[in-house]
Amino acid sequence: MAKKGKKYTEVAALIDREKSYDVNEAMDLVKKTSTVKFDASVDAAFRLGVDPRQADQQIRGAMVLPHGTGKTSRVIVFAKGEKAKEAEAAGADLVGDSDLVNKIQQGWMDFDVAVATPDMMAEVGKLGKVLGPRGLMPNPKTGTVTMDVTKAIQDIQAGKVEYRVDKAGNVHVPIGRVSFDAEKLVENFNAIYETLLRVKPSSAKGVYVKNISVTSTMGPGVRVASEK
Repeated sequence: MAKKGKKYTEVAALIDREKSYDVNEAMDLVKKTSTVKFDASVDAAFRLGVDPRQADQQIRGAMVLPHGTGKTSRVIVFAKGEKAKEAEAAGADLVGDSDLVNKIQQGWMDFDVAVATPDMMAEVGKLGKVLGPRGLMPNPKTGTVTMDVTKAIQDIQAGKVEYRVDKAGNVHVPIGRVSFDAEKLVENFNAIYETLLRVKPSSAKGVYVKNISVTSTMGPGVRVASEK
């Protein structure tokens, strides 16, 4: 096991590992216990009582956080004709059709989010093995396969995040930066929390939200009390 540094050990001592904190206290602690020199990301992790092996319990979607994530996303758009012009006008970093597909097939991956119009998905489908494992494949469930490319780009730039349950039943979502006011982190946290509660599968039995924690990049985790 890797040995923790002195700074990490000191700030970790501020957290009671056996306690689940009120969300306001938790955000204060996350900010206090960040020791890195850069503006660290703050992430929330939810352990849900679902069985991802069941098709109707594969939770996935996207939402725009009230205060964004603090990150500027590089957006590419697969589109043709007027939709390509619309995407360029909306501020996409790169727009293309088969030429963009070929560029990615040759190894270019300098982007964070990919959007596509429905008519482009036959071409974009060729990139499934490349984009899929990285979570970059356009998908209707997350609003990245759409004819309204302007809205898609604006939502992403406004702080849109995707949420998806993994094989172990966990959902990890970025909710901001350490530089954010604690109040903004709380509001972003509550927004994703309420969204996950809203999309609870009717077939899920028992306790739905089993555990919640928040952490900064390379910082110690802080457990958050589940009140719902």
